[in-house]
Order: sequence, then C-alpha cells, then structure tokens
Amino acid sequence: MIGDRIEVNISGGLDIPLPRMINVRQKFQTSRIESVTRAIAEQFARPEVRAKIKAGAKIAVGCGSRGVANIAEAAKAVVSEIKALGGEPFIFPAMGSHGSATAEGQKGVLEGYGIVESYVGCPVRATMDTVVVGNTPDGTPVHVDKFACEADGIVLINRVKPHTNFRAPIESGIVKMIGIGMGKITGATTLHTHGMDRFDRVLPDVARVVLATKKFLIGVGMVENAHDETAIIEAIPAEQLFERETELQAKAKSMMGRLQFDEIDVLVVDEIGKNISGSGADPNVTGRNIRGAIWEAKPKLQKIVMLGLTKETKGNATGMGAADVITMRFFKDIDLGPTYANVITSAYLDGAAIPMIMNTDHDAIALAVKSTLRVKPQDVRIIRIQNTLQVTNIQVSEPLLALVKQNPSKFEIVGEPEPFRFDTSGRIVPLPGGH
Repeated sequence: MIGDRIEVNISGGLDIPLPRMINVRQKFQTSRIESVTRAIAEQFARPEVRAKIKAGAKIAVGCGSRGVANIAEAAKAVVSEIKALGGEPFIFPAMGSHGSATAEGQKGVLEGYGIVESYVGCPVRATMDTVVVGNTPDGTPVHVDKFACEADGIVLINRVKPHTNFRAPIESGIVKMIGIGMGKITGATTLHTHGMDRFDRVLPDVARVVLATKKFLIGVGMVENAHDETAIIEAIPAEQLFERETELQAKAKSMMGRLQFDEIDVLVVDEIGKNISGSGADPNVTGRNIRGAIWEAKPKLQKIVMLGLTKETKGNATGMGAADVITMRFFKDIDLGPTYANVITSAYLDGAAIPMIMNTDHDAIALAVKSTLRVKPQDVRIIRIQNTLQVTNIQVSEPLLALVKQNPSKFEIVGEPEPFRFDTSGRIVPLPGGH
C-alpha cells in the first residue's frame, strides 16, 4: 500500500541544480466576442435558424462536460431564444461516460459550470438511458439520450476544436457530441470499439443516422482563441452541419493556443482535468499522445510532469498515462471510479496508467530533469504551463532564453531569471498572470 510518502533510493538524490526560470508571454493573433448573449441572439435572428423552432415544441438542449468558455451564459442565451420563439426547452447532459457515468454525476458536472435551472431558466434533466434510433452502414447501433429522443427537437451546444486522438476535416464538436455525447456510456463505448483512428468515418456515419430522424435541429458551435476566450459562435441548421463544422474546425486549428517551440526536454503541467481536455492535457499542446494514436505534433520532448488535478475534474485523472511523473498530491486526489469508467469507454486503457509518483512538486520536477538524457540538469530546456488551455503566460528555463529573444514576434519576456519557487512543503508557487 502507498502511504503518505514513498521512500526510494535514488542514486545521488534529487538535490540537483535546476535551471532558473523566466516568465514569458506567448504572442498570438486573437479576436474575441464581446457579448456571448448578443452573439447568440444575432444567430437566432437568422431566418433559417428561427424556422427550426416551432411554437409549443419541447426542445432538448445538450451541453457537455468540457470547460467551454462562457458555456453557462451560452446555455442561458440559447434557452432564452428558444423560449422567445415559442419553444419549451430543457437542458440535458450530452457527455458520454463523464460524471462517473451516472445521471446525478453528469447533472453535477453541469452544475459545476453554473448550468442550473435557476440560472438558465429551464429544467435540467439527466438520464443514462438511451434509445437506438438506427444503425450505421456497418450495422453499428446508434444510441440517443432517452429524454432527448422523446423531445420534439434537439439543439446541441459545444466547442469546436481539434480532437486529441485523430485528424480529420471534422474532429471535436457538434458531430462528435451527436454520437459520443448523446450516446451516453452505452453509445460512447460502442463507438469507441471501432478505434478513434476510424472516427473520421464513424462519427459522420452516426450523425447521418441521427439527422435522418429529423430530431436534430441546430448545433451551436463555439470556437475559442488562444486565450481561452470565445471568438466565434455560429448556429448551424442541421442541413448545413457538415459543411459549416468543417469550416469552424479549420478556424479552430488556426486560432488555438500552442507552445511555439520545436523541441524541449521537460514539460511541467501544473494541472490537468476533464474540464481542460478530454485527455486531461491536450496532446495538441503537449505534443504527446497515448499509445496507438497516429500523432505528429510539437514540441518534441523527453519528459512530462503533471503536478495536480483541477478541482472541476472531481478526481477524474483520465490522461495521466501520458505523464512520466506525477506528485503524491496528484495521486491522492485520483478517483479511480470515474477515471476507469471514462478510460474503459475510450478503449485506450493506457490513459489511466499511473506514472511514477514523487512526494513533492520539487521532487517530481527534479526526477524528470535528472532522468533527461544527454543533457546536464542546469542545461535542461524546461517549459512550465498552468494547463493546456492557458498557454499565454508560461515559464521557460534559462537555456531557452536565447531562442525566446530571437523571436520577438512570438514571445515577450516579462521577468528576470529566478529559481523555481516552492513553499515549505515542496509545493510549487502558482504561475503569475492567469492565461
């Protein structure tokens, strides 16, 4: 059994020289929406969108488990617009196996984002029961949330972004939510047995089956900029879904935040969680994916250290298997039930593999540095980020300073080199500057 500490004999120990760190601001071209509520009102004013909502129709509005910027405001605005058109909306969780794969757990995820009846202005109804509405050409049954299926129409709200495990014209967004999110744990598990490397075909096939029922009316696609701010909102009528989501996906890829380095030695991630990424830490940012995924992304790196879990993830540590080292506090916060439920659904079991555990943040970083190949500890190229959604304000080690100075269009130095700072318990001092 693992107690509060792990005693291990490490040759030479972990009292090694770490390079000094510098606060750096990455520069990105960004634009953002000033008012999410106003933007959604403008979208619902379009005739082809208004025509989808009939007076007296019961409309199921699906929201997911990701930490989408302004998601509660967006849900409230969509509910308000549906009501204004005479519809009778209710919110439902469209999040596959997340929230411990229980109705109350999924409702709790929405509550954590502020999506509650008193705020959004309509009931929140959660179930894990599904209805099979048809089969894809290869015979795969297509599951849809029972409450959503019983409604007169379905509207889905989701962020459109690059997926963490496959590449295609349509990746993570409305189409994926139709199959994985609305399918609950049964539907999500069924689709994941195909392997995510085939999702470029599987997800559109599933969406076509659902669209054929005429239940799906509108997708509200939200695209974020590199500062994790809402940059684009588009209401997409069902018949335009594939065309418009392809366009939004391309825009999302061009706008997303990334680490503007080709090679580093150690990446330190302060926190991971399901509210950050489906993989806890987005491989599009870290450069590292789970085994079995065809993946080419920068930066190339040797070691990843994950220091903690977000409060919002509620112990779901999906994606920790991509790390080399975690901390004891990370390990103590893991809730294996929801983690396993999520990872088993994905069929990529290494996402729940527990990395090497070090007692403190200092020791976790020191071990990663010490085990880096062909480079002295004081020369290790380190990047530290808060999480993979917040990559504007970062820290880089002194060996990367020359590269930063050579690229003023990408980086701004906002501090002087200083040692890593830890409190008396060995926990790292938070990064300054938020995003």
